[in-house]
Amino acid sequence: MFNLGISGAGFRSTAIALGAIATLTFSHAASADPLPLYQLAMASPAQTAPRLQTAPSQGGVIAERLKRQLVNYTTREAPGTVIIDTPNTYLYLVLGHGQAVRYGIGVGRDGFTWSGVQSITRKSEWPDWIPPAEMIARQPYLPRYMAGGPGNPLGARAMYLGGTVYRIHGTNAPGTIGTRVSSGCIRLTNEDVADLYSRVNVGTKVVVLPMDRRADNSAGRRG
Repeated sequence: MFNLGISGAGFRSTAIALGAIATLTFSHAASADPLPLYQLAMASPAQTAPRLQTAPSQGGVIAERLKRQLVNYTTREAPGTVIIDTPNTYLYLVLGHGQAVRYGIGVGRDGFTWSGVQSITRKSEWPDWIPPAEMIARQPYLPRYMAGGPGNPLGARAMYLGGTVYRIHGTNAPGTIGTRVSSGCIRLTNEDVADLYSRVNVGTKVVVLPMDRRADNSAGRRG
């Protein structure tokens, strides 16, 4: 007979220990305790909405004057109105009492600026992009559809203006803020468009000034 080298007392101690391990194992299987850490690590990650872009994908440093800031601002427009100061590349959200939030923006390039009064008719988070027919005619290489997300040129938020093809939207190219590069849409950084989006509602009045007219307080001193 084989000798396992275990005395009677040692055998009893070993049997008790094995029985305790078996009891703990079956107790854990029957309980509703959280999964062990190694199983949690193997679980599929939850699906979440895309984060706002915090690092420029196309480089560029935003000038101090184009950063979001509270400014002294005199206007006849009611609080809550959005004013697009096209020549100065500013967007003002009127707060009243002589103040406004000022954002740096990108505007339409030569031949693509416009002016007038519209209202926000729709808001969308991480909007899909469907280039209008006239844009496709000018740039036939553009995609006909692009799903919303960090790579979408409309950025993190969009606010649609009346029945026009124009929008106030974000951008993944913050280096274009303060420039005239769009086909008529108004662009903000993703962080700024998310801030504006949270402050305005459908129905908000939007005044777009022409290139030859500046807002009432174009200097926009800090408040």
